[in-house]
Amino acid sequence: MSQEPTQERASDRYNARAVEPRWQKIWKERGVFRTRNDDPRPKFYVLEMFPYPSGRIHIGHGRNYVMGDVLARYKRMAGFNVLHPMGWDAFGLPAENAAIERRVHPKEWTYENIATMREQLQLLGLSLDWDREIATCDPSYYVEQQRIFLDFLDNGLAYRKESEVNWDPVDNTVLANEQVIDGRGWRSGAVVERRKLSQWFFRITAFAQELLDAIDTLDRWPDKVRLMQRNWIGRSEGLEVLFEFARGEAPAGADAVKVYTTRPDTLYGASFLALSPDHPLTRDLAGKNQALAAFVAECKKGGTSAEEIETQEKLGFDTGLKVVHPLDDKRTVPVFVANFVLMDYGTGAIFGCPAHDQRDLDFARKYALPVVPVVLPPDTDAGAFAIGDVAYDGDGTLINSGFLDGMSVPDAKEAVARRLERFRVGGEPQGTRKVNFRLRDWGISRQRYWGCPIPVIHCESCGPVGVPRADLPVLLPEDVTFDRPGNPLDRAKAWREVACPKCGKPARRETDTMDTFVDSSWYFLRYASDNAQQPLDKAAVGHWLPVDQYIGGIEHAILHLLYSRFFTRALKACGRIDLEEPFAGLFTQGMIVHETYKDQDGKWLFPEEVKVLGTGKAVKIDDGTPVAVSPPEKMSKSKRNVVAPEAVADTYGVDCARWFMLSDTPPERDSEWTQGGIEGAWRFVQRIWRLVNEAIELGAPAAANRPDAFGEPALALRRAAHALAAQVADDVERLRFNVAVAHVYEFTNAFASAVAAARGAAPVPADLAYALREAAEIAVLVISPMTPHLAEECWATLGHEGLVAEAGWPRVDAALLRRDTVTLPIQINGKKRDDIVVPREATTAEVEEAVLQLESVRKALDGRAPKRIIVVPQRIVNVVA
Repeated sequence: MSQEPTQERASDRYNARAVEPRWQKIWKERGVFRTRNDDPRPKFYVLEMFPYPSGRIHIGHGRNYVMGDVLARYKRMAGFNVLHPMGWDAFGLPAENAAIERRVHPKEWTYENIATMREQLQLLGLSLDWDREIATCDPSYYVEQQRIFLDFLDNGLAYRKESEVNWDPVDNTVLANEQVIDGRGWRSGAVVERRKLSQWFFRITAFAQELLDAIDTLDRWPDKVRLMQRNWIGRSEGLEVLFEFARGEAPAGADAVKVYTTRPDTLYGASFLALSPDHPLTRDLAGKNQALAAFVAECKKGGTSAEEIETQEKLGFDTGLKVVHPLDDKRTVPVFVANFVLMDYGTGAIFGCPAHDQRDLDFARKYALPVVPVVLPPDTDAGAFAIGDVAYDGDGTLINSGFLDGMSVPDAKEAVARRLERFRVGGEPQGTRKVNFRLRDWGISRQRYWGCPIPVIHCESCGPVGVPRADLPVLLPEDVTFDRPGNPLDRAKAWREVACPKCGKPARRETDTMDTFVDSSWYFLRYASDNAQQPLDKAAVGHWLPVDQYIGGIEHAILHLLYSRFFTRALKACGRIDLEEPFAGLFTQGMIVHETYKDQDGKWLFPEEVKVLGTGKAVKIDDGTPVAVSPPEKMSKSKRNVVAPEAVADTYGVDCARWFMLSDTPPERDSEWTQGGIEGAWRFVQRIWRLVNEAIELGAPAAANRPDAFGEPALALRRAAHALAAQVADDVERLRFNVAVAHVYEFTNAFASAVAAARGAAPVPADLAYALREAAEIAVLVISPMTPHLAEECWATLGHEGLVAEAGWPRVDAALLRRDTVTLPIQINGKKRDDIVVPREATTAEVEEAVLQLESVRKALDGRAPKRIIVVPQRIVNVVA
């Protein structure tokens, strides 16, 4: 690396603390990032998942916003009309919990947090259109959400029913299945209980097949997210089978039990039938059997999520009833009630084949039921095959299965379906082909205050009645108290008691509010409209949507992303928009992580309280006592391993933080925040500042004419600068921000070498002087999306009157990107062993001759002639030794 001058000059030190606020003020005053819907340029919509205003943010919160900002700034430079908005996912339980703990109204707490977080985000220099800022708790937002609810109600996409729900006993509210994590509430962590309540639902299942099919069109989504959605929707093709009760055993009013199965091929291995605790037959039997009623009550203590039911201990109750095997009328199968059978999947009844399902095997071993293998693994001796503690769920051929023996699994499924379709039980086929989905309708009712009111009035005469649209919004009452558990809206008598809009009789408002995931399922559509009086503008949505690039955490793969996909389809079905998929591109970024520190008393310490001595060693700054250092993990206020953006801005400048977030680590992976890393970013910023100023001093003036010819030093610098512009453009388009940073570092070395060469020349040749000026301008433009404040200051120093934020991307001279040589990787027997540089126009024979002279190739051949040399022109060489 070339040595840079060490003498101190005014231009040697870049003062971020003075520069950054000045440029942010100019951007704001000039409305640089304000977006117009009537702009004729092609559109580009970049959006980061909006934050919940929970308090102060730390630097780890900024990574996705900085990534989106780099893309937004680049796209503006590339000639696009960019929409890059911001808002607040502002309803939710934390605000109510804060109201209880701090004795402050949720609205006051929320808006104070919004003000604080807005200021912190603005500190990061994000190119956001703040004129389109929204807060989901604002009536101007949720009035449209109430209209959407009424649209769904009118179109059969919203309905009310009594159902088993997940009840969070700490937050005192219902949770969707997706909000139950390992049997606990996703926010409170409390063990979830099961209750039966009347709830409002959105009919997401009406779009199950569409949502599943369209996943294949989301080719700019991560494969992992697409797989998670496929699995959650969970389409299965199977058979509904009627199991007749044995003679003399049928309960009153029941002749058979209907079972849904995706594995009819394993019917001969059935050793029990299991009913859900919520099955109608279970309820009838429990009414006459106290022991069964007690078992059902015990089953209801857990949550309703499939994950929890799958992982809990498998328990059953033998009803004493038996059903006849549908393929062998000489066999009967006992009927149990089991805690792992879901009423809302299939028919609420299953047959158990223990040999080929682990859940069934665990159950069978517990209750000493037969385990008969009916699928033989390939290349296995049937006489020696037995099931131990692990069920076999792979492919194979049928055994112990009568007429199915020797068939493949698919053939056996088809054979069973054809046979049972011919038989009749009580006038209907004993077997009926059926498609089922794991996906369930979305329960949106929440028993809390701080949420969007559901616009429904309950009347004893008329039933649930939608609030007339002219009476919207239904506003939350502000004179509520939080001194008692439960929903304050239930106690707001003056607000709750109203007249029925249909008959005028006394009625009451719906006191449940909407799940906050409803708020975030359409906010990206709201941003499209620049008219507050028309929050959901069909034409504006048609112009801006889908979002071209959406950025956020993979933890939202199911909840938010699937709900948003449903919402767009539902709104289209209601005629509100012409859109099906909301997000064309999705990127899930990694987190910023940091070491954690504890003092000798086990108390968590902030990084600024600690002096790091080396790997795994640190002491407290105030008293020098040892500190326990733990591996990096997600930044968390509770563990104090957080860094405030203000602290970084005051010490190093915002651009250093931005640069560090983008560098080293691929953006989809976690990145560790280190003191050394941020100091390295600071040195880079200072280096760029010095190099630009030296290029101004040594280079040509802004109005200099382009020389007719360039010598090799000037030509090399121009090639490097134009390659930089081309490479970084490609990197940013592909969201490879760390690669873009690497390309900038690589160019900076070439730039520094050219500056050093110019300083050693007397005078500086005209061609090199021109190349220095050109390289400085290209470099400043290229880094401007990543370090915008530094770029603005450099741009002004270069003599430009306009803003770099409004400048275009550098025009790349394609002729300068062409190389006379090409580097080819050399593979020997399929493994890369070397590289070779050859003339671009070299013939195959010339390449082969050069390859055979390489020491690595000669060593591999060990005096032998190669069996074959395969030259892929300008790509690769394969040597078969």
